[in-house]
Amino acid sequence: MSTPTKTRDWTSPDSADEIVHYRATDGIAVIELDDPPANTYTYAMNRQLDDAILQARMDNDVYVILLTGAGDKFFSAGANIKMLASVDPTFKYFFCLHANETLLRLEHTPKLVIAALNGHTVGGGLEIAMAADIRIARKDAGKIGLPEVNLGVLPGTGGTQRLSRLVGKSKAIELMVTGNTYSFEEALELGIINDIYDRENFTDNIMEYARQFCPPNKAAKAVGRIKRAVQTGWEIPMESALAVERENQQILFQSEDAKEGLSAYVEKRPAEFKAR
Repeated sequence: MSTPTKTRDWTSPDSADEIVHYRATDGIAVIELDDPPANTYTYAMNRQLDDAILQARMDNDVYVILLTGAGDKFFSAGANIKMLASVDPTFKYFFCLHANETLLRLEHTPKLVIAALNGHTVGGGLEIAMAADIRIARKDAGKIGLPEVNLGVLPGTGGTQRLSRLVGKSKAIELMVTGNTYSFEEALELGIINDIYDRENFTDNIMEYARQFCPPNKAAKAVGRIKRAVQTGWEIPMESALAVERENQQILFQSEDAKEGLSAYVEKRPAEFKAR
């Protein structure tokens, strides 16, 4: 007698086991998307991703957040199509709203966020990656793009807005309405990603890159406040953006790291930052 197939409740945040893994080491919080075969995201994954972002934000021993996908084929292929096909339009709307809120939370966190693109990064996967501050891809690991038009929809979790801010309005429209995907080398030329690393030792090299932004190498608070000033100031009038910059600078002026950095410069010695 065959066992009946269990129907998955896509509307429940408890409909999956742990599919976002979190670990913190050497000042770096690694958040890994893990829902085989393509690390597609669902309501359950979004809830777990949101929790992981908040955990990294609140951890005073975390200075850099690193996003990646499990396995070696996909960073993320975006939203789970089976889920989208089975839920009603109202759920779809609130699902997109929650994704917007989650990725904004990532951008608003004053800690540097690096996306390590270890495989295909398409659709909502690219939308997650674009909410990071820096994107580094593994050489020859996959394709990148926003092909949602081929499904009769648009990139609905920030894609239309973040891509246009990365590559410009006209180029972004072209990339999205054609629905094509591109190599990481093409994405580098377009300005979607920052760099490409060799496949060999990709994870180790990404971690080494991230560690440079942690104490004692860098003043982590300054790194975070630079990120925060840019993310907040990017879309407001210049006078208001300069006020944001000043306020972040004032916070840093009161830090021990600023005193250490200025003293080290005067004394002609390397600074030893403590993220204080």
